[in-house]
Amino acid sequence: MIFRTRPGDSSSSATPLRELRVIATAYACEPHTGSETGIGWNIVREVSRGRGVHVTVITRTNNRLAIERALAADPEAGLRFVYYDLPSWAGWWKRGRRGLQLYYYLWQIGAGRRAAALHAAQRFDCSHHITFGRYWSPSFLPKLGIPFFWGPIGGGESAPDSFLPSLSTRGRISEALRGAARWMGEHDPAVRRAAKSCAVAFATTAETSDRLEFLGVRRIVLLGNAALSRAEYDHLSRLPLPGDGPLRLVSAGRLVHWKGFDLGIRGLAESGLRDAEYWILGDGPSRASLEALARELGVAELVKLPGSVPREDVINLLGRSHALVHPSLHDSGGWSCIEAMAAARPVICLDLGGPAVMVDNESGFKITPSTPAAAVAEVARAITAFATDRGLLRRKGEVARDRVRDLFSWEAKADQITRAYTSVLQPVTV
Repeated sequence: MIFRTRPGDSSSSATPLRELRVIATAYACEPHTGSETGIGWNIVREVSRGRGVHVTVITRTNNRLAIERALAADPEAGLRFVYYDLPSWAGWWKRGRRGLQLYYYLWQIGAGRRAAALHAAQRFDCSHHITFGRYWSPSFLPKLGIPFFWGPIGGGESAPDSFLPSLSTRGRISEALRGAARWMGEHDPAVRRAAKSCAVAFATTAETSDRLEFLGVRRIVLLGNAALSRAEYDHLSRLPLPGDGPLRLVSAGRLVHWKGFDLGIRGLAESGLRDAEYWILGDGPSRASLEALARELGVAELVKLPGSVPREDVINLLGRSHALVHPSLHDSGGWSCIEAMAAARPVICLDLGGPAVMVDNESGFKITPSTPAAAVAEVARAITAFATDRGLLRRKGEVARDRVRDLFSWEAKADQITRAYTSVLQPVTV
């Protein structure tokens, strides 16, 4: 039987009845960063903070300096790091992202052996693989023979079939390669062993949850991988709302086909608005085609593509914008969504992946991804609604801000993880 819970479930206490000892692997783990490295750090840091859980983390040596500086400034008695890398001769081919996948696979094998040695010496209650968070890559922690927790993991998302014909040749090839990599991963015996051995898997999206169920995971908790610290939330929540001038929309991310920014441009054009701006922040291979699309649709003067900008400028522009457009075709996370929501800016997104977990119909518009034409029409209606009803903008923005405060803090995620530990290791009996 598959047990599914969603963000905010609180059926049991987040504080264990006794101290728990966890051995974790977090290949990516670095303080004061976002994405995978931030996920690794923030989860182990918060789980070990005042919850009766001691976490020993195996991570890479290149994370050491940043971690030790952070712990020196703010020590945590319940958190210990063990640094492990493959021998230099075993990774001579790895240069940046080149060779990363093979190196990561071999690192997992070695980290599993290091975990086994640590477990033999001091005995842990459970193991937890945290990063990388991809369901079709294995962890070797189940070999320890103690309850194994997995995630938050994503990667089960893919562009809807109805959208594939609208993609460029490059985009269709990229989607095909992604699908092939997932297929090979799902048929890796080590991945299947991890799935069948898993006590609880934390899936970042409904799509990944379905793939985990297919692989034989018995208990799945829906847990998005994006969150904000209290300081980040406080800063964003204090951004003043813009005035009642022209509607300003913003998007942020790499300019690649699956981000779906073309849907935002098409939606703006279909809305017929002329008193509006749409800023798309970031750079990438799709920039030229997005610029050409804006010219073709007659909205080039409304669409701004300044390229990559410093993060401070991203936040400043968010503060001058009314709403975020994030029409991604597959996205396990969606950090810009919760940042915008924390700033009381509602989100227009597709009902897919991570954004679909973060955004509800009270905090934005979730667009049904039936066909590209239908999605563009819904985006256009959402943009028009915001342009003509600023009260709607404010109401949805306030709900969005409260939703992030309640559900998408690192504290809330650590509570969910700790409840899962406790439910398996210290089940309540009646």
